[in-house]
Amino acid sequence: MSVIVRFAPSPTGYLHIGNARPALINWLFALKHGGEFVLRYDDTDRERSRAEYAEAIAEDLGWLGIHPHRVERQSERISVYDAAAEKLKAQGLIYPCYEMPDELERRRRRARALGRPPVYDRAGLRLTDEERGKLEAQGRKPHWRFLLPNFSDDPFTTERTEVHWDDLCRGPQTVDLASLSDPVLIRADGSYLYTFPSILDDIDMGVSHVIRGEDHIANTGVQIAIFRALGAEPPKFAHHNLLTTADGEGLSKRSGALSLRALREDGLEPMAVASLAVLTGTSHAIEPVTTLRELADMLDLAGISRSSAKFDPADLKPLNAKLVHGMDHAVVADRLRELGIEGDAAFWEAVRENCETVGDALGWWKVVTGPVEPQVGDEDRDFIALARVNLPQEPWSEETWSEWTKLLKEKTGRKGRGLFMPLRKAVTGLDHGPDMKRFLPVIGRRNTLARLS
Repeated sequence: MSVIVRFAPSPTGYLHIGNARPALINWLFALKHGGEFVLRYDDTDRERSRAEYAEAIAEDLGWLGIHPHRVERQSERISVYDAAAEKLKAQGLIYPCYEMPDELERRRRRARALGRPPVYDRAGLRLTDEERGKLEAQGRKPHWRFLLPNFSDDPFTTERTEVHWDDLCRGPQTVDLASLSDPVLIRADGSYLYTFPSILDDIDMGVSHVIRGEDHIANTGVQIAIFRALGAEPPKFAHHNLLTTADGEGLSKRSGALSLRALREDGLEPMAVASLAVLTGTSHAIEPVTTLRELADMLDLAGISRSSAKFDPADLKPLNAKLVHGMDHAVVADRLRELGIEGDAAFWEAVRENCETVGDALGWWKVVTGPVEPQVGDEDRDFIALARVNLPQEPWSEETWSEWTKLLKEKTGRKGRGLFMPLRKAVTGLDHGPDMKRFLPVIGRRNTLARLS
């Protein structure tokens, strides 16, 4: 069976790290199985959906390395949904209901007070044509519910009706349709809730696997029933755990600090974000992975924990640093130039292990080019003057630092920190930084000499 997966965001805000998890897992599953990834915008909410958010979603996915094989928009498929809805109406599989939200809530409260589950009683199904006409004459417009197949002959006498599926993340699952309310598929204003368009799209687009968060698991039994009512075989389902904040709170589009856009602006590498978003809450150790192909090989849906996966942004920086430390100059050369850094491979190799992000290299470039305020204490002034006199002539190499410090050790008897630290602070203005054997040749003799004055 060919693998086709989909990611269906609503273009009502920017993607956050919680959205990145299902997007990445779907992409990696397709990558692993040679399948296709469909980006499908759930943009039927005309008031909240915005074109700029759709563009931002595509941009964020591209930054992660996700390049959809196909892009669809539900707003362009309304006629498909209308035709299917009319067919279900004609078959008596969806029926009109006229209750207002406050009426439904009162009924639910009453049911709970009587110790009964707050399941819809199918009152709308009992209405005669005359009763419906009166309600519509009052200005009420119906919403439409799907009649769950949880009865034999009489829809008002439900019986246990089990729906089973083998969840690729959670194993065998069972839902009793008799314990559920008939779901609303069409609102009173004629717009569709997510469930109906989603199922029709999955059928039309040949989606083979629906991989999504565990918050959808309760809906799956109903959706399988709707697939079958439409004459289609349901796809395979996988419900992975959800990312939460380190405090255990759910993520949302309001979590601006964890939006992909904000993480990108902080200079984080997409593979650091992808590694943490995918590996958190799995059987794998969290480690920086350099390519999505490598991450795809690690993906095991059955190895995803059933417990929530706590995402701590503080874990990103160490992962990011490990990735940066292993990057060759060729990988970052264009980005360094965009930062205004004119240093070559020697510069990058000297400073990369002191960078948490590629952008951190700019600070070290400023140390190279200056101006730098040398940090020289009174007790070291004579030593620094002697160091200036004995500064080796060019050409310089990685051996220059060793030759210079060896000579100064012989002349002064200084050693260890007392020898190396005054030189570092005089040349770089800092008491920490890159290995001086590599950094000194990048700074060059002219700059070094000027700082020893």
